[in-house]
Amino acid sequence: MPVGCGATSLDDLRTRVARLERHTPSDGAPAILPFGVASLDGLLPGGGLARGALHEAVGAGSDSGHGAAAALFVAAILARLEGPVLWAAVRFDLFAPALAAVGLPPSRVLHVEAGREVLAAMEEGLRHPGLVGVVGEVAGRLTLTTSRRLHLAAEASGAVAFALRRPARPDDPHLTEPNAAVTRWRVTPLPSPPPLPHAPDVPGLGRPRWRLDLVRARGGMPVSFLVEAPDAEGHLAVPADLADRPAAAAPPRLRATG
Repeated sequence: MPVGCGATSLDDLRTRVARLERHTPSDGAPAILPFGVASLDGLLPGGGLARGALHEAVGAGSDSGHGAAAALFVAAILARLEGPVLWAAVRFDLFAPALAAVGLPPSRVLHVEAGREVLAAMEEGLRHPGLVGVVGEVAGRLTLTTSRRLHLAAEASGAVAFALRRPARPDDPHLTEPNAAVTRWRVTPLPSPPPLPHAPDVPGLGRPRWRLDLVRARGGMPVSFLVEAPDAEGHLAVPADLADRPAAAAPPRLRATG
């Protein structure tokens, strides 16, 4: 679906990104972007997601094939920054209304239809300081060497870089290979409330829910977290039925995964 500036080829990328450099974030921009959920931010080094770094997200469960929830997770994070975003994919298939629904409007997205050159498009985009975020939909391997290059490029530009993994199958062995991402996230859609007594796995009419698995965090520990999907401003939330319970009765929302 058409998004923002529309799809462009890798050949046009340098010119189009150069026009955005007037949006360069100020030197005083914070190095950490909090999620705004105290329990989650408290487990991340620095109290949030590091800017100027490479991160990874992948869908799980019903999201493992198309990665829609993982894409919305990434879009919601970038929605809370100011400035343009480069989104590189194999083909031009972003659904603009879904990104806008979590706070990332089409006017902020420069979509690159990069074919097999997604990683090259990411690195090229990260060389320019005019972008606040760079996303690459990675269908195959993300090697340690390549991911280090992307991380160093993000560090130099100050942008948030996301490798949005699009595996060929849920048990793709490439997902278990080490890479240089500072955090690695797995997003699993869960049924929204209220549950139906005779069909508890059927989504209700409430706000969608996700299980966020922080598979790896440099300087932190792996945990799982139950959240409500992002609102129109890109903010996650703790489900009300958990947040409103007395502390003594509340089940643990976070647990070590390894």
